[in-house]
Amino acid sequence: MKTLTVAVATAVAVAGLVGAAGAPAQAEVRRDGGSDRAAVRCAGKTVDTAAKIRYRTETTINAPLRTIWKIQTDVERWPSWQTPVLSSKRLDRGPLRPGSSFRWTTAVPETALNPATTLVVTSTVRQLQHQRCLRWDGPAIGAGLRIDEGVHVWTFTEVDGRVLVRTEETWRGDQVEQDVEFSTAALGDGLETWLTELKTLAERECERARR
Repeated sequence: MKTLTVAVATAVAVAGLVGAAGAPAQAEVRRDGGSDRAAVRCAGKTVDTAAKIRYRTETTINAPLRTIWKIQTDVERWPSWQTPVLSSKRLDRGPLRPGSSFRWTTAVPETALNPATTLVVTSTVRQLQHQRCLRWDGPAIGAGLRIDEGVHVWTFTEVDGRVLVRTEETWRGDQVEQDVEFSTAALGDGLETWLTELKTLAERECERARR
């Protein structure tokens, strides 16, 4: 099972699954495994609190809130800055909003337990408050691989001229639940990487705008 979980986690962190390469030290992210007291919430809703696999973390980004929000919600642009994302397509039109769906893919390498495949993630936005928070959920399905449901929540808060970004995600599914500790660590690595790449791009675009 660990080989399979590595393949899933290396490719993704659902529903926003993202690559688990590990966050560079300069990311300034902080790990938090989590109780409900500090749960990340959007419009009063949080992750699947009954899920066995759960991870929460945060970072501070030195860029305008509008820049960070635009990068995060332009889901079709994800492949340009999220290394593991192969493709991403909106399934509806207009600004991202509650009810919006998008389908995105990531490659999973061959292991002793599964062939090389492409994991297909279908995410549906459940809650969204403009420049404040996002919450989406959905499954990730590939040949011989499946996460039945991931629930992912994000908040964005201006603090002293910077933006505190918090995120929390849960996974549910028979495969990943076979080794909860390992899957949780893998999920965490994916979220740390996502935050690192978001921070890097937002701060780079902010610096470019100042020139």
